[in-house]
Amino acid sequence: MIKTRGNGKGGMTVSEAGRKGGERVRDERGVQFYQEIGRKGGEMGGRKGGEAVRDKYGPSFYEMIGRKGGQKVRELIEQGKKRIIE
Repeated sequence: MIKTRGNGKGGMTVSEAGRKGGERVRDERGVQFYQEIGRKGGEMGGRKGGEAVRDKYGPSFYEMIGRKGGQKVRELIEQGKKRIIE
């Protein structure tokens, strides 16, 4: 479902606004601009998300957050069952 602004200032969605902005930058700066910033980002590099977290906190961190997530799901299921019974 696409949501639009309800304040009477147009019906542009976030997706449409992003696309429009990207097209404008492309028209003003050209495709080479995107190629250049992509190349710069690749050169900066660095460790990416999961690898950095794994190296910083270790595998036990993932076990801990997995358990917490499972407990939360169980709690939510129980709450849902109680609401159905009531």
